[in-house]
Amino acid sequence: MAGGLFALGVVAPGPAAAPLPRAAQADGPTVPEPREPRPPQLPADFQGTGRYIVRDLGIDVPFSWQGRDGNSQMTAGGPDHPIWFTNLIYENALYTLTYKWPNIPLFPPRACSKVPGFFNRQIFNDKLKTARYVGPEILQGAKDRHVDHWRVGVVGGSTVPGEFFRFPLALGDIYVDQQDPSRWWQVLQFGLQNLFDPELDEWFTLNTFDHRPGEVTLPDRCPPPTP
Repeated sequence: MAGGLFALGVVAPGPAAAPLPRAAQADGPTVPEPREPRPPQLPADFQGTGRYIVRDLGIDVPFSWQGRDGNSQMTAGGPDHPIWFTNLIYENALYTLTYKWPNIPLFPPRACSKVPGFFNRQIFNDKLKTARYVGPEILQGAKDRHVDHWRVGVVGGSTVPGEFFRFPLALGDIYVDQQDPSRWWQVLQFGLQNLFDPELDEWFTLNTFDHRPGEVTLPDRCPPPTP
């Protein structure tokens, strides 16, 4: 990601009972369906902490995600954990730096990758506006959280409906607070962005999330943003 992300022992989410369709009464007008909630959005300032999970590798490490003035940084693991990486949206650029991963040599140290092109929080949020609403759910844990479940993805090939060639590049399931779609609680992600994982399948869950400005620091190993 620039779009991841379990000390509380969160149970895999199960859908809450969805409301039944409201049928029109014989002697009255049709009751309107509830309006679809707003899609997820990444705020300019925030702090979140939780766990990052790579289940097929048996990995469960600390995770943080922070934002300040539109820049943001997620960090999973650390020098004493089996994985350690950081991803940033920083001054209109997307960065990723992997310090440590199973079967990835520590030396020489890996370079920080600056993804070509222009990318910022606004572009990320515009993509989130295309997310599809799955429904209301409850994430079970030390504290049950009532969330809205959304699906967003990047697909290659034809965008025309019907029998045309297309293939998935990246898929994400995003769980945000039902009262505030800018408060994130869980992300399940699958795709080429998880290239180091044999199953291409990783996720993170957050125990805390608030809208105070966080700390975002571009690592020394990363090239500076383009002026």
